[in-house]
Amino acid sequence: MKRLEILAPAGGTESVYPAVRVGADAVYLGAKKLSARGSAQNFDREELKKAVEYCHACGVRVYLACNTLLRDAEMKDALDIIEYACEIPVDALIVQDLGLASIIRRSAPDMRLHASTQMSVHTRDGVRLLAEMGFKRVVLSRELSRKELEEIAKDSPIELEVFVHGALCMSVSGQCYFSSVLGSRSGNRGLCAQPCRLPFGVSGGTGHDLSLKDNSLVPYLRDLQEMGIASAKIEGRMKRPEYVAVSVAACRQSLDKGSVDKELAEKLRAVFSRSGFTDGYFTGRRGADMFGIRSRDDTACATSKVFNSIHTMYKNEKSKIPVDIKLNICRSQPSSITVSDDIGNSAVVLGAVPERAEKTALDREKCFAGMNKTGGTPFFLRDFDLNLDDGLFVSLPSLNSLRREALDLLFEKRKKRRAITFSNISLPETGTRTAKTNTKTRARFVNGNIPDEFLCCELVYVPINLKDDEYISLMDRGFALAVEIPRGMFGLEKYIYERLKKIKLLGINEVLASNLGAVKIAQTLDMDIHGGFGLNITNTSSVKWAEEQGFLDAEISFELTLEQISELGGVLPLGIISYGRLPLMLTRLCPAQNDGKGCKSCKTAPFLTDRKNVKFPMLCYGSCNEILNSVPVILSDRKKDIKGVDFEVLRFTVENLVETGENLRLFNQKLCRKSGFTRGLYYRGVE
Repeated sequence: MKRLEILAPAGGTESVYPAVRVGADAVYLGAKKLSARGSAQNFDREELKKAVEYCHACGVRVYLACNTLLRDAEMKDALDIIEYACEIPVDALIVQDLGLASIIRRSAPDMRLHASTQMSVHTRDGVRLLAEMGFKRVVLSRELSRKELEEIAKDSPIELEVFVHGALCMSVSGQCYFSSVLGSRSGNRGLCAQPCRLPFGVSGGTGHDLSLKDNSLVPYLRDLQEMGIASAKIEGRMKRPEYVAVSVAACRQSLDKGSVDKELAEKLRAVFSRSGFTDGYFTGRRGADMFGIRSRDDTACATSKVFNSIHTMYKNEKSKIPVDIKLNICRSQPSSITVSDDIGNSAVVLGAVPERAEKTALDREKCFAGMNKTGGTPFFLRDFDLNLDDGLFVSLPSLNSLRREALDLLFEKRKKRRAITFSNISLPETGTRTAKTNTKTRARFVNGNIPDEFLCCELVYVPINLKDDEYISLMDRGFALAVEIPRGMFGLEKYIYERLKKIKLLGINEVLASNLGAVKIAQTLDMDIHGGFGLNITNTSSVKWAEEQGFLDAEISFELTLEQISELGGVLPLGIISYGRLPLMLTRLCPAQNDGKGCKSCKTAPFLTDRKNVKFPMLCYGSCNEILNSVPVILSDRKKDIKGVDFEVLRFTVENLVETGENLRLFNQKLCRKSGFTRGLYYRGVE
């Protein structure tokens, strides 16, 4: 059984030392750019180099988070950071952007790639596709249950990483656009404004029905290790060093001893919690108990007394690296010490020629005592070899000086690692798309009740759960169909695979895939793939990735402006959502469950209400839910601004048949309603 790695967050240099000294096996951190925690302190180049050297000297791995979506204009700066990361070098890069990942594989093939949880991977097939793309590890979605994790871990071709402590977003990571659409601050670009912590209420709820307690799987670390999980990740790059220290200590104790003592558990809760912790996703007990806010009582627990007690946990270095020491004290020769570690480094230091003993000569006991004083360093003495002639004398201060100098030299040698080869490659050419005079029209529906007016669409997306005769009826009426694979496939992978096999036999061979797991299923079944917005394609390199994966076409992220979309390159046909309520969140836990009644009492589609009484509809898809924007995006009267786009998607969700037909009429006539709509992010964009 491979030992579970404890992976600690470091939002700034002051968090690196507690993480290492308390017992982390690895640390993840971010540079000033490309970090999904853009508001953290993060690291400039010199700080990053020092952090990497210190961690490596202490036997701790360092992963650099480059987990944001990029635009074409930012790709060169991103590669400069990657090149520097190879030079230092870090032990792995955590990446979200599909285009950046493909470039790294070509420019630095020996650099380990870890797939960020922002990639929304939560199925075995998603993991397999990442393995084919050259990733060595994937950070799985937080919403997975124990059973689902076990299923993924059974024969995973790459390492799996699981969040075990820290904040829980309401949305599946990588599928939240709430902060973007409401405030132009993109969570996919590291600038989430955390609107989920604000008052959003459902009928019968608490008024904070998007706010979850912090996740904590600390008691289950041995279970995760047994199922084959490689890394236990602690969230918290925005939190203070004391939080890092106590969360690492709790994980260390849980893994090493099987439980966390009461005093440490109390410190863990005191340093930060939101009405306590939850393990609801892991245990499958999803419901009202998972919701919580940062209350006054929570804040009151975080006293200076608590923080001061935590400071003592990382005040000094902890001795955890084994070293072998060989001491030579021979007549007429300089005293010498050789210190060796367990990864092939050694340091040799020469001292003075020993004197003849006037009174008490050196013996093995005194020499061992001098060499065993490694406190305050990350080393401890594992093996001691002594070559000592009789009747000689060396002062204890001299022996101590030899030991200190040798250990310091070894520490410096451990900082050095061979750089990873990086080759400058040409980025794909941008701005090469041919302007389209007439874009095609597509429509997406949540059921099979589709009016004949939509026969004009070149393609209609329909859900995977229609009955066979519904598909047949729609095709008989003349509709060209593609089946939408759900973005959230938690626990549904086998069902989706078997369902698509049957649908293919009906004569439908096209799918809409918005998740890497969905892409892999479609590839396995040799079905034609239309890429969905959930893949977060935001640059030419990610367009090229979709081309290489064999897509027919793809929807571009609606976080790009129309101008940015027009500047993309590649030859793959691209589309945009030009009508519909944009999905702000994909959630596994329905906010309406905060009323404490459960799904069985839900008779009509619920909605969220904000402080201004604005209502946000919610749709249930069985495994997951979508929280929709309060008004639809409409571009039907802005055709002249849409350039380099091959098709436009009309996305219907909560509209009735009358509204659906009226919106198609306005779209075809290039008209727009007078009120109750938005232009989305197509003009104002995101930070």
